[in-house]
Amino acid sequence: MWFKNLMSYRLTKSLEWDLTQLQTQLETCRFHPCGVQDQSKFGWSAPLRGSDLLYFSVGKQILLVAQKEEKMLPANVVKRELAHRIESLEEKENRKLKKNEKQTLKDDVVMNLLPRAFSKNQYTALWIDTESGLLHVDAASAKRAEDVLALLRKSLGSLPVVPLAFANEPSTILTDWITQDNLPHWLIALEEAELRGSQEDSVIRCKKQPLENEDILALLQEGKKVVSKLALEWEDTLTFVFNEDGSLKRLKFADSVREKNEDISKEDFAQRFDADFVLMTGILAKLTENLLEAFGGEKVRL
Repeated sequence: MWFKNLMSYRLTKSLEWDLTQLQTQLETCRFHPCGVQDQSKFGWSAPLRGSDLLYFSVGKQILLVAQKEEKMLPANVVKRELAHRIESLEEKENRKLKKNEKQTLKDDVVMNLLPRAFSKNQYTALWIDTESGLLHVDAASAKRAEDVLALLRKSLGSLPVVPLAFANEPSTILTDWITQDNLPHWLIALEEAELRGSQEDSVIRCKKQPLENEDILALLQEGKKVVSKLALEWEDTLTFVFNEDGSLKRLKFADSVREKNEDISKEDFAQRFDADFVLMTGILAKLTENLLEAFGGEKVRL
């Protein structure tokens, strides 16, 4: 349940979050496992183990979980079986098969192999902060986040959201933090960063490297590079990598944070889940508020 990534989106229009109605809407896209001939299935599953509800809610915070099942068919297995069938049919009919005939054979090969394929399940959490009008997705890629938002849009009928954007260019602020040594007092820069040049492939990745290194500072101060990613620690609470697109990757909550609800019995799974969710959302909401302030607030959209 603890988020490992954070991609944030702003609701551009206020929505009513009636939980009874939400359950009904989510039911239209409930997850169902793959059938014998299905290659993949995508839908909502219950966030809380043992519950039939497709949402989990505490106060003004709502948690949804999208589940995706994919049948794993190794490309080399399909290729080998297809090659065998093509060779056999061409030899039998004494002619070369056309492109569309090969495609038909390939489709048939896939359909025959699917019942024996292994399944891979992927879960993506989506947290709706109805108080602030923000949606946060635990995804490391924009594609995965957009897939979940598209599923919610399909369930609700509409979902007016845009990526959360800062008023000031993040790479400019990140670079200034390092060159001027003026990070906000609640942040500590860790020894990991990515420096980007004007050309798309001009990237330097630094790990276990003090950022006050003279060579690094020279590149930044001369304007040859800007900081596009920066590993940070926030108030002894969690560490993360801040990306210039505003997303947070590799969130790691401090042990002292994750142990705060240790007094709750592990047998009382629902109570522990509730307490951890309240704790996590409170921390991430405060962090988001701090970052918005540090980057000059939210970008005004015309």
